[in-house]
Amino acid sequence: MTPGSRRIAEVYDQVIGRNPGETEFHQAVSEVFDSLHRVLAKHPEYVDASILERICEPERQIIFRVPWTDDTGTVHINRGFRVQYNSALGPYKGGLRFHPTVLLGTVKFLGFEQVFKNALTGLPIGGGKGGSDFDPKGRSEGEIMRFCQSFMTEAYRHIGDRVDVPAGDIGVGRREIGFLFGQYKRITNRYESGALTGKGITWGGSLVRTEATGYGTVYFTEHMLHTRGRSLDGATVLVSGSGNVALYAIEKVHQLGGTVVGASDSGGSVYDPDGIDVDLLREIKEVQRERISSYAEQRGSAEYIPNRQVWAVAEKTSVDVALPCATQNELDEDGAKLLTKAGVAAVAEGANMPTTPEAIRLLREADVLFGPGKAANAGGVATSALEMQQNATRDSWTFDHTEQRLEEIMESIHARCAATAEEYGTAGDYVSGANIAGFIQVADAMIAQGVI
Repeated sequence: MTPGSRRIAEVYDQVIGRNPGETEFHQAVSEVFDSLHRVLAKHPEYVDASILERICEPERQIIFRVPWTDDTGTVHINRGFRVQYNSALGPYKGGLRFHPTVLLGTVKFLGFEQVFKNALTGLPIGGGKGGSDFDPKGRSEGEIMRFCQSFMTEAYRHIGDRVDVPAGDIGVGRREIGFLFGQYKRITNRYESGALTGKGITWGGSLVRTEATGYGTVYFTEHMLHTRGRSLDGATVLVSGSGNVALYAIEKVHQLGGTVVGASDSGGSVYDPDGIDVDLLREIKEVQRERISSYAEQRGSAEYIPNRQVWAVAEKTSVDVALPCATQNELDEDGAKLLTKAGVAAVAEGANMPTTPEAIRLLREADVLFGPGKAANAGGVATSALEMQQNATRDSWTFDHTEQRLEEIMESIHARCAATAEEYGTAGDYVSGANIAGFIQVADAMIAQGVI
């Protein structure tokens, strides 16, 4: 065992010991560390500077109480989090997630991933993440507003355009960002547009931000397919989820000539051999606020598959591409087996860590192209950084110009991952390429800035 590999094992044991029970965080660290053995053999200075130990420990972890009152006058108490993970490359940048499953370990895993994802964009942003165990589902507009105002009453002191710039994530869309920004503006007495991203177009937001994560995932997938002389034109595609990322991934696949035949939510999946009607699905999820089962009720060509993930559609049709766009660890080994049996050629993660280690291993063994989330879904944070640029210059770009910048960034991320993997002897492995490229950029900046 080399000194670098020995240090990887020692630091990983420390991570387990210092962060008990945080299995998602352990998984995220393990996935990055597995890619670094050759890096540390080539760059012993990273071991000497204790980069592994430092990069696994957030610079700051903030936990706070969020009291709020519902429409009946009942007081509720939720827990708020902001993990400011690494600022070596710029101000902390990462979303807020409002969901009952949010715990400190969840936020730490997301923040850790965000550090490397943000580095891959080539833009000057560090990594952070935050959120709350508040569940906005079923809550009135007034209740959501009061919760957001209470959350920001504490969070405002920790954020700013040169400090930490939150955005949206699961459970936090433009409505929530509006309530949060309004309270930030009220408390600080400043119209600091760059303090949050994902804002409305008329008050500091950026065109393409809503579409960016889904569009970017599809652009990355297209570049992967091109390495094997294929494209999305004529491809049969499955997309998990039916939220923002999934909706715009479906839309972009169709624009590029593919056909998405399956989508899902937590209750089940739909199979539509004629292709998902994205306008109808958007109407059902965003306007009617119904479950995806309503899609099958309103679309004659669709079949509802209750209590099963979208990968079950692979039992009914061949599949060329799969895009997990919902939540972590949703594509497991059983799902991967269904996809490989159906002939899948590429899988790209539109969500954060949606594929289990066992599923990734199986996909690799089957020679399936695999785009990890820190590369494939970086389009969202990249466009958030473009929103920050527009806010800083008091400018507003056209949709076409912003989408062109997004395309260029995703092409650059793909090229960088591919080139790095080849340099370190793992050609075609986008996981190692993304992990190594992101790690080196952050590690070099950390060394340059001293032991802080």
